[in-house]
Amino acid sequence: MSMQHPDFFSDPLNIGSMILPSRLVLAPMAGLGHAAFREVLDGFGGYGFMVTEMCNARAVPQESRHHSPVFRWRDEEAARLVCQIFGGEPEVMAAAARRIEAEGLMGVDINMGCSVAAICKKGYGAALLKDPERAVAIVRAVRQAVRCPVMVKFRSGWENSPDLAVDLARRFEDAGADLLTFHPRIAPDRRSRPPKWAHIRAVADSVSIPVLGNGNAFSGEDCARMMTETGCAGVSIGRMAIARPWIFAQLVHGFEPDEDVFMNTALKVIDAIWKHFEPARAIKMYKKYVPYLAANFVYGHSLWPELVRGLTREDMAENARRILGKRPRVASTPNAFLFTS
Repeated sequence: MSMQHPDFFSDPLNIGSMILPSRLVLAPMAGLGHAAFREVLDGFGGYGFMVTEMCNARAVPQESRHHSPVFRWRDEEAARLVCQIFGGEPEVMAAAARRIEAEGLMGVDINMGCSVAAICKKGYGAALLKDPERAVAIVRAVRQAVRCPVMVKFRSGWENSPDLAVDLARRFEDAGADLLTFHPRIAPDRRSRPPKWAHIRAVADSVSIPVLGNGNAFSGEDCARMMTETGCAGVSIGRMAIARPWIFAQLVHGFEPDEDVFMNTALKVIDAIWKHFEPARAIKMYKKYVPYLAANFVYGHSLWPELVRGLTREDMAENARRILGKRPRVASTPNAFLFTS
């Protein structure tokens, strides 16, 4: 499972006054990028920073980090953990940002990319791209509220052109954003069409702050090609990081996983999820993770239901040992269909 790891992945990345040791970061992913999974990924290392699941800005000021399933973290990860917030009112987003900074987290990421209907109907996420004035006002309000890095995750918009994204990127920079993460799909596409990496080039060329590319980066070759073809400063890796959380260490440090890495990682994920969450929630969270694990294998479709058979932590651990201990045949690239199942 060797993978290309060009030196430029480990070139320092400047974000505001911070210098990060890697240009590869963990993308925010609802239901997947929780504290338990991040603990496992952190054990491998190699990332520039990690981003939480998206957190409701209205809840953040009063939220308990010990009870919330999403606004939760380990003290050890705080210095390189960015909290992503979603909402639609500048003052509400600013209040959430102040709480995040007070907790000592690395920075704040503003969600303008989520295209899920329930979020967009409220005017949040990608819906903000239909209201550029409000989108810019949110960035400005958050910038004025905190000193830590302010980031924006956004996408091409709602029409198949990079023009809106380029205009917004410039305005976000003027409003005080330190970094942009750009996903080059329009909101209605979700994942039904391939991302247009040329749009990343247009956005990256339009601003002086770092732009991270996001979308269909499933290998070291993909990450290298995205950076060289688009001029982006780094890559925000999502689904591939869930499937293979050692990808950052592999690309940045040359880590070479052994044949038991899938079984051992699954067991670590099980231990971490049941440590951080109560059993009823833990079993659901683990079963949401398993399609990404199964995607690594040639016969992942048949392994998936076997890996989630049962209802307890012990069942899941026994499944992992029994099935993955046999070292099933690994696919050269994970089956992306299982990522979206």
